[in-house]
Amino acid sequence: MWPSKLGILFACISCLGLAGPAQGERADRTKPINLESDRMRVDDVQKTSVFEGKVVMTQGTLTIRADKVTVHEDKDGYQYGTAIGNLATFRQKRDGADEYVDGEAERIEYDGKLDRVEFFNRARVKREPADEVRGNYISYDSRTEYFTVTGGTGPAASGSPDARVHAVIQPRNTAEEAGKAAAPGGPKR
Repeated sequence: MWPSKLGILFACISCLGLAGPAQGERADRTKPINLESDRMRVDDVQKTSVFEGKVVMTQGTLTIRADKVTVHEDKDGYQYGTAIGNLATFRQKRDGADEYVDGEAERIEYDGKLDRVEFFNRARVKREPADEVRGNYISYDSRTEYFTVTGGTGPAASGSPDARVHAVIQPRNTAEEAGKAAAPGGPKR
């Protein structure tokens, strides 16, 4: 039974990134999961697994890096994962777009029952090429695609001196605007 438990474990680890702050590449879910760490402990009775030491998990376009990843499954089969590091990071291609989402925090938690990802302490989520949000706490509900970002107290909270929420949202060029800008005699920038 141990290999099937390990398969469930790997599936829930991938959820740390698959439920990230933008719809992740759907094809990633069918790709093999590769995991590297210095140590691994599995407790089948408690349905808990711990990976420690330079943890790197990849699945398709998804990459998660952390010092420690802990995964737990409840009695109903829902998975919960925590990635801890200085900083724990993830990167994944967005589904149907040529964009990537990067996120980092000291602690990243995934709740499989609520389909929610939370970033704690020095949290940052960036959608390439330039949209970014930073704060002490970021919560993303992938069912409703709803973000909550909170600043913190003290300079170390969000990595900024004033510990406030910071967001950069770039304007999107529409196809019509891009065509005018590229056409001879079109608006010059």
